[in-house]
Amino acid sequence: MMKLLICLSLGLMGVPLAGAAAAQGPFSQSDLDNANALLKQMTVAEKIGQLNQPFYFKLPISGAKSDPVSYEDHVRRGEVGSFLFLTDPKEINRLQKIAMTEQRLHIPILFAFDVIHGFDTEFPVPIATAASWDPAQAERGQAIAAEEAMHAGLRWSFAPMLDIARDPRWGRISEGAGEDPYLGAAMARAQVYGFQGTQEHPRQFMATLKHFAGYGAADGGRDYDAVYLPEERLENVYLPPFKAGVEAGADTVMSAYMDLNNVPAAGNVHLLQDLLRKELGFQGYVVSDAFAVGSLVTQGFAKDGEDAAKRGAAAGVNMDMGSATYLEHMKALIDAGQISAAQLDDMVRPILAAKYHVGLFDHPYADAIDSTHAEMLAKHRAAARTAAARTAVLLRNEGGLLPISKTVKKVAVIGPLGDDKADLNGPWSLTAKAEDTVSVFEGIKAKLPGANVEFAQGVQITKTYPSSFDGLFGPKLEGPWTADEADSQMKAALELARNSDVVVMALGELTMMDFEYASRSSLSLPGKQEELLEQVAALGKPVVLLLFTTRPLDLSWASEHIPAIMDCYFGGTEAGNAVADLLVGDAVPGGKLPVTWPRNAGQIPVYYAHTTSHKPYDSKAFTSRYWDLPTTPLYPFGYGLSYSTFAISGLKLSAKSVPLDGPVTATVTVANTGKVAADEVVQLYIHQRYGSSSRPVRELKGFRRITLAAGEKQEMSFTIDRTSRNYWSAATNGWVIEPSDFDVWVGDSSEATLHESFSVVK
Repeated sequence: MMKLLICLSLGLMGVPLAGAAAAQGPFSQSDLDNANALLKQMTVAEKIGQLNQPFYFKLPISGAKSDPVSYEDHVRRGEVGSFLFLTDPKEINRLQKIAMTEQRLHIPILFAFDVIHGFDTEFPVPIATAASWDPAQAERGQAIAAEEAMHAGLRWSFAPMLDIARDPRWGRISEGAGEDPYLGAAMARAQVYGFQGTQEHPRQFMATLKHFAGYGAADGGRDYDAVYLPEERLENVYLPPFKAGVEAGADTVMSAYMDLNNVPAAGNVHLLQDLLRKELGFQGYVVSDAFAVGSLVTQGFAKDGEDAAKRGAAAGVNMDMGSATYLEHMKALIDAGQISAAQLDDMVRPILAAKYHVGLFDHPYADAIDSTHAEMLAKHRAAARTAAARTAVLLRNEGGLLPISKTVKKVAVIGPLGDDKADLNGPWSLTAKAEDTVSVFEGIKAKLPGANVEFAQGVQITKTYPSSFDGLFGPKLEGPWTADEADSQMKAALELARNSDVVVMALGELTMMDFEYASRSSLSLPGKQEELLEQVAALGKPVVLLLFTTRPLDLSWASEHIPAIMDCYFGGTEAGNAVADLLVGDAVPGGKLPVTWPRNAGQIPVYYAHTTSHKPYDSKAFTSRYWDLPTTPLYPFGYGLSYSTFAISGLKLSAKSVPLDGPVTATVTVANTGKVAADEVVQLYIHQRYGSSSRPVRELKGFRRITLAAGEKQEMSFTIDRTSRNYWSAATNGWVIEPSDFDVWVGDSSEATLHESFSVVK
């Protein structure tokens, strides 16, 4: 029997520590020395230029000012520190050559882009990667994304997004790791290592921790709307992923758009100075979100553009994305003595150091050629296929319907996502080419060459209120069907299902429904998908429901009537092949939910790590907080089924009593009791029974995804040290580690029942 030790310390899983951070600065002394030497040669105007990041678009975009000065002339004048949204390597090299040959000091441009989950090869969206519960997979995926982007001349990604999301109506839940700070911290650390490499093996590419901070807690799940968070919630829930990212060496941080407690994040001194720089110890530079410095006026915070520039600079925003507010107003502030020469140098220094850090002065140009895209795809498809299969979460499998036999004769693939390539790439797959992507229909046909596999769309899904991003990013919007066409499509789908041996329903949302500025008021299946599902199920055929979405949808009916349900998220380039592997058992689902799955939108917000009340959920007299619905979610955080079965047993603690600084080791035995090799995610939760503040009923403090052969056992140990028990207390207005009694659970979800306890004493 194998033994495995998992230490819940900062080094492995990104657990946040308390108090002032000792994070190592991302830039070397050599980088800073070079930056200082260059600063001495620069004029005030050239320094201000380094703070400016224009969008590179050839068409008008909402929020962007028209500019009579060409991109080329801005570069010649030294008025561009970075460009955003340019990915053509030939155009990147053309502009870079102007900077390197026609600009006075030959300072290279830093080209940046939203490299969120791939570049040439799209990997699963970030929330899906979190569902893998495999930080190593997250690291591999972002390392590949960085490799591909660097060929195109990019050196800076606006990822990872680290916003905790506990309201699935929020569209940008797709970009994060879900509801839990511990899982979020683990994924944050892994993605930074993926993009940037490690200290021992660095990569000349920069990650961005975004959006600092609290952006995912918008009122009503409405993107961009105000956020109100008490300091306790901010410190214990929303900051831990950022702390992990800082400690992993992230080069940059992006400030958020929204008001936090009525102070816009881009002008929020408490956020960007007190918390980010002082408490977390961040030493890189801060870029605003799009137009956010200029938007300080729109948000009723700054008087005018000059005041906005002053407030953004005072808060700690080094680079202004898109609004040109620094470019237009910083000189006047310096001339008036409102910003000193030293302050300006402090803003510019880390930007120049970053350019030395990623090697731009030595290697400023893209090296991609016409064949690079195809070469990258060929190199990385297999990794993308494996990643997509590892993210899927099996929610239901009554009667062992899955896996499907490879001898099946007739398979119907039905639903608007069944033969959709572009949407399977997922939100923020901005450089993806639909023709490179494998659809579900294509994947199943290739997997079952002896079967008759046919497709029918059945229904159409559209947005009621498209946003300004629709049509600009993502797949082209489809025109609405006529009533006759809709009726014909529905009938064709039902006829196909009626004549098939098994029906695979591919339902969910379009990629632009899970995007920025794409929140929802409900969690229902959009359009007439529910009607299609119910009519197909009424035919009495075996039905497998595949969900393609990044938010939990309302499965109230499906969870009782559809025998097999799998959440596939948006798997990227190889999504169709990965789904086919899963359907026939060539891959075994092992993902777990990174969010609590509500029964319907009325339960929002629902998350496992809530505090108890005077009438606890597990008390004898308790029924439900609602008179019309159970309080419990449809599926708990950490839940996911397998084609195999597992037993987790024999929980033992190394001590029943430890001092404040003392560790406790929890040991369990994990056994694959099924007939196939499969993965299990073993999860450890703790609860502090009393202290200066009430603590959540459970908190994730350790996990590990393991692969076991049929019949194999493995002993696994988790060390619960003081960092696992440390928290920010509203009662003391600071971090505490307290004597108390602690519960420990180990199992396969947040509802684990294997239990022990220990005490911490002075």
